[in-house]
Amino acid sequence: MLTGTSDLKAVYRALDEADFSRQHWRTVLIAGMGFFTDAYDLFIIGTVTAILTPIWHLTTQDLMWLNSTSLLSSMLGAIVFGRVMDLRGRKSIYGIEVILLTVGAVFSAFSHTVWQLVLFRALVGFGVGGDYAGSAIITSEYANRSNRGQMIGTVFSMQGLGLLAGPAIASLLLATGVPHDIAWRLMLALGAIPAASVIYLRRTIKETPRYALSVRGEAASAAQVVQAVAGVDVREAKIATRRRKARLWDAPYRKRLLGTAGAWLLMDVAFYGTGVSSQIILHALMPGATLLTSTLTAAAIFLVAAIPGYWLAVRRVDKVGRRRIQWRGFVIMAAAYGLIALIPAVRALPLVFLSVYAVSYFFIEFGPNVTTFIFPAEVFPVEVRGLGDGISAGSGKLGAFAGAFLMPLFILHLGLAGTMGILAVVSLLGALLTIYALPEPKGLPLEIAAAEDRV
Repeated sequence: MLTGTSDLKAVYRALDEADFSRQHWRTVLIAGMGFFTDAYDLFIIGTVTAILTPIWHLTTQDLMWLNSTSLLSSMLGAIVFGRVMDLRGRKSIYGIEVILLTVGAVFSAFSHTVWQLVLFRALVGFGVGGDYAGSAIITSEYANRSNRGQMIGTVFSMQGLGLLAGPAIASLLLATGVPHDIAWRLMLALGAIPAASVIYLRRTIKETPRYALSVRGEAASAAQVVQAVAGVDVREAKIATRRRKARLWDAPYRKRLLGTAGAWLLMDVAFYGTGVSSQIILHALMPGATLLTSTLTAAAIFLVAAIPGYWLAVRRVDKVGRRRIQWRGFVIMAAAYGLIALIPAVRALPLVFLSVYAVSYFFIEFGPNVTTFIFPAEVFPVEVRGLGDGISAGSGKLGAFAGAFLMPLFILHLGLAGTMGILAVVSLLGALLTIYALPEPKGLPLEIAAAEDRV
């Protein structure tokens, strides 16, 4: 049993050095199921709007709002949920975000006008934003030192399965002849199932021991969790002194916030711009292709390029490091987009285009898409970790909104070459910002990675 004024560091050390346990797996699975839903719900709208365009006679402006509204509301959701988690605790709000996802998905399926669908997509997005902030923080604060990046990355990489599930389900419905007016409703409604499956589990998850001990000084409430995770009895641990409360605007946190928020924004401009608008991009490339053909093409790209990229990032992030994976991914994305923009033959030959496009997808995943999710959960002190993560995720979703909202206009007015040129510049800026603003938290205890000794 640990006692005395130095107990806090000893407890953290026990958590950092703990073997990977059943409790770790449970945390990853509960958090990861939400990310499967997030990806499905966010990206299925691209196929839904392609179906609805002739049925509801959607304009370019309608497409811009339908493809991007949930991304804009997720920005607000990430910041609100992140801040509440700092003020009230991680457990207090975890699970509410998947309730919002469930309700929003069901109501979206019963929409009868564009603006009804926009409203319910906003509700879905608010829940998605809350999931981004909550799941990353809870996973990082339960994690051990050697597997922390892998744990957080695994949660996020469930997004890849959701990305694949969307076009796969859409292709199945279209191929089996389900009427289009029913198919799009089923696509949206199915997003409620995985979200609903984890509502109870998330509402019953225990408060993270790091928050309970550091912010509240409640050793008793943390003891059961620490025992389950690390096998250490901390019932008598106490906090005799408190350090000065951290503020995001103090050094070094403001520079880190610039790095986490800015890199995530730039990455999501590219990722969601190309992902949500994949049907528009593929139509520009193959104007004669059917909806089923373009949907299957999108699914094939996700399967061949995106899925391996996610899981390679998970395997390598605790060995190679977050920072190197992130800036290198940005650079290769910039090169791929640049090739498409500058070489007409790449755009003229669909097979060549799709190959280069797939390379960009692979290095988005084995690159900044995974690491921008990991970084904010590690580099801010516990009492402001929710706000730092929420602002970073919200900034990413602002970039996602900008990418999805503007992509139809870029394609229309600048063509494929001009659009890819913009994405190349965006990606290069992401690499430079990563190198300038972000530290490497690989292998460090969470409190050292977060520079909690500075306050």
